[in-house]
Amino acid sequence: MKPLRSIGTAVLLTTLVMIQACGGGSTPADPPGAPSGPPGASGATADKGGAGELITAADLNLSAVDPAMAEKGKTTYDVKCQACHSTGENRVVGPGWKGVTTRREPAWIMNMIMNIDVMLEKDPEAQKLLEECLVRMPNQNLSKDEAREVLEFMRTL
Repeated sequence: MKPLRSIGTAVLLTTLVMIQACGGGSTPADPPGAPSGPPGASGATADKGGAGELITAADLNLSAVDPAMAEKGKTTYDVKCQACHSTGENRVVGPGWKGVTTRREPAWIMNMIMNIDVMLEKDPEAQKLLEECLVRMPNQNLSKDEAREVLEFMRTL
């Protein structure tokens, strides 16, 4: 029985490490349309896209890939996203990122990064992904600039 207990303990510890690596400790988002506190009061940015305010295509100005932004996005990916997403097509916990910018609109990707709670509540495609992945993506509390850098990194894949 000891080997089974050890395997169970190892699986539990691995799961806890993966959850922690994904950011864990997220705080619930304000309900959509709820007034937000003063800028900086909750650590959230005052940029559009924070605290339930969804980003639209008009909010993004995409041109050629910016290598400096993409490099910063890769750093964020290495720290906060890699435990659950691959840069290939294969699923880890969440879907692989290769070609994601051809499958999804940039504003949708930004909202999945910054407003996961609202997206899982209201967006049918986000809800479908949750059904497929069976794990709710944690809120990584990225600023709009950080999320934009991650999007830029995705555009290089």
